[in-house]
Amino acid sequence: QSLYLKAGEKISIEDLLYGMMLVSGNDSAVALSCVIGGTQQHFIEMMNRRADAIGCTGTHFTNPNGLFDEDHYTTARDLANITRTAMKNKTFRRMVAAKEWNADRPGSTYRHFVNKNKTVRQFDGGNGVKIGYTKASGRTLAASATRDGKNVICVVMSAPNWFQDAYRLMEYGFDVL
Repeated sequence: QSLYLKAGEKISIEDLLYGMMLVSGNDSAVALSCVIGGTQQHFIEMMNRRADAIGCTGTHFTNPNGLFDEDHYTTARDLANITRTAMKNKTFRRMVAAKEWNADRPGSTYRHFVNKNKTVRQFDGGNGVKIGYTKASGRTLAASATRDGKNVICVVMSAPNWFQDAYRLMEYGFDVL
C-alpha cells in the first residue's frame, strides 16, 4: 500500500501518521522512519530497543513497515504488548480510531484516507488498531475495543477470517471481564 509520495513533496507528520495507520502507507512508514530516526536503519534499531524495553521477547524488526523479511518477526503476545503500550498514548488512540482523514496535500489526488480496519465501523466499541497483510505472512489484525470502561486487545495472525475471529475473541474477552 502507498500514499504515492513524490520526491520533494511537503506533507505534515500528522498526515504521514494517518496515512500509515489508516491505509497502511508503506512509503509513509519509511518517510517517518527517516524523520524520526535520521535514517531508516537507525529507526529500526530504535524499534528493536523499544520492543526489548517493553518486554517483547519474540520480536525483531528489519524494516519500519512490516513488509515480509525472514528476519522480521513477532508473536501475537508481543504484538498485543506493543498495542497495549501504544494505546496508552492519547494521540495514537485518536488516530487509530479515526474512520477517515483528509490530508492536506495540494496537488495530490490521494488525500482522503479511509481506515481499512473495519473494527472501527463494525464492532461495538471498536477503536482501532491496525491491519496488516503480506502474501507470505497472511492477514494480521491488532484490534481494540472499549465498553463500559473496559478495554480489550486482540491479535490474530495468519488468519483467513481475521475480523470474525477477532470479534469472537473480543466478545469472549468482554464476557469474562
